[in-house]
Amino acid sequence: MSNLIGGIRAPEAVVDEVSLGGKPPTPADGAFSKVFEQAVARVEQFQKDSQAKADSLLRGEDQEVHGVVLAAQRAELSFEYFLQVRNKVISAYQEIMRMQM
Repeated sequence: MSNLIGGIRAPEAVVDEVSLGGKPPTPADGAFSKVFEQAVARVEQFQKDSQAKADSLLRGEDQEVHGVVLAAQRAELSFEYFLQVRNKVISAYQEIMRMQM
């Protein structure tokens, strides 16, 4: 049996991992659209992993229940975080559009 309990990390480290795949964006990475696409792809991957683990458990394959629950929580949290970031970006865009030049 493997040791599945890891060390405790700061919330910022978890947020970075969930939203950006473990690395923060830098100006050298490219345009905003590239960072956005990477974030969407990461959220989709968490969703796919969660679904695959749940399907595996339902088929009776060798899958631990807590692993399935953790994958589902990771997918849910990453989606909620992504949604909040999207809302902030839209809010900032709307605020900029209201500015008078």
